[in-house]
Amino acid sequence: MSETTAQGAEQSKWARIDWKMLGPVAALVALLILGSFLNENFLSAGNLLNILTRSAFIGIIAIGATFVISSGGIDLSVGSMAAFTAGVMIMLMNWMLGMTDMIWLIVMVGVLAGAFIGTTAGWINGILITRGGIEAFIVTLGTMGIYRSLVTYLADGGTLSLDREVRALYRPVYYGDVLGLPIPVLLFALAAVIGWVVLNNTAFGRHVQSVGANEDVARYSAINTNRIKVYAFMIQGACVALATIVYVPRLGSASATTGVLWELEAIAAVIIGGTLLKGGYGRIGGTIAGALILTLIGNILNLTDLISNYLNGAVQGVIIIAAVFLQRGLGRKS
Repeated sequence: MSETTAQGAEQSKWARIDWKMLGPVAALVALLILGSFLNENFLSAGNLLNILTRSAFIGIIAIGATFVISSGGIDLSVGSMAAFTAGVMIMLMNWMLGMTDMIWLIVMVGVLAGAFIGTTAGWINGILITRGGIEAFIVTLGTMGIYRSLVTYLADGGTLSLDREVRALYRPVYYGDVLGLPIPVLLFALAAVIGWVVLNNTAFGRHVQSVGANEDVARYSAINTNRIKVYAFMIQGACVALATIVYVPRLGSASATTGVLWELEAIAAVIIGGTLLKGGYGRIGGTIAGALILTLIGNILNLTDLISNYLNGAVQGVIIIAAVFLQRGLGRKS
C-alpha cells in the first residue's frame, strides 16, 4: 500500500467518527467520574436507576424537540402543554369514576386522551406556523401562555388531584418495572430507538434535516416543507403526551406549576447533544446524553455539600457552555 493510499485510509477512518457526539459523551463521562469520587453511593444500582427514571421525562420530550429543532423550528410550549394535558387527563378520569367502576377502562381512556391532546396540540402549533406564516418562536410563546392559563383556570388557581382509587391502578406506569428496569426508563429507551431510526434511516428524517438546513433548497427539491414541519411538531406533541402519561401517576396531580421550565431543559438537552439550534443537523444519541447530563448535575448536587442545591441552574449553565464549546472544538477536526 502506498503512502498516499495509507493516508487516505487514515483520513477516511477519522471522517467516519461523529465528532459532534464526543462533546456530550465526554461531559457525561466526566460527570460520572466526578460523582463517583464525591459520593461512594453515586454508582449504586439504586441511584443510577433513579437518574435514568428522572431523565425519562425531559429525555422523551427532548427527543421530540430534536425533530423540531432539526427542522429549523423551536417549541417553547412543551411544559405548559404537559401541564394542560395532565390536567385534562385527571379531570376526565375523575369524571369517569362516577360513570363506571371499571378502573382499568378509566385509566385507558385517560391515557388515550392524553395521547390525543398532546399530538393535537403539536399539530395546532405546526398549522399556525406553516399556514399562518408566523415564526415558531412567536406561535409557541403564545400557546405556552394559553395552555398555562387553561390549566390554571381548570384548577381554579389550585391543584387538580387524581382520585386515589384510579391512581392506585395507574401507579405502576411510573413506579413499576420490567425485569428490574423502571417502566419510564423502558419507554424512554423505546422512544429513543424509534426516534433514532426515524431521524437517521427514513426519508422523512432526511427531509426534516434538509428543511432545517435550507428550506428553499428543500422546497425546490420537491419536499413538502410545510408538511414536514407540521409532522415534526406533531412528533413533539406526541412525545410530550408520552412524558405526561408517565408523569401523572408519579404525583397524581396537576397545577399551574406543572412542567415549569421543561421546555428550557428539553432544548438544553438537544443543544448539548450536538443538534444545531439553527437546524439542519440532529442527533438523538446526543440528545439522550444531554438529558442525562442535566439530571446528573442535580443528582450530584443532592449527594454532596460542596455546592448548594440553589446553584443547580448555574452549574447546568457552565456544563452546557463547556459541552458545546468542546463539541465545536472537536467538530473542527471532522
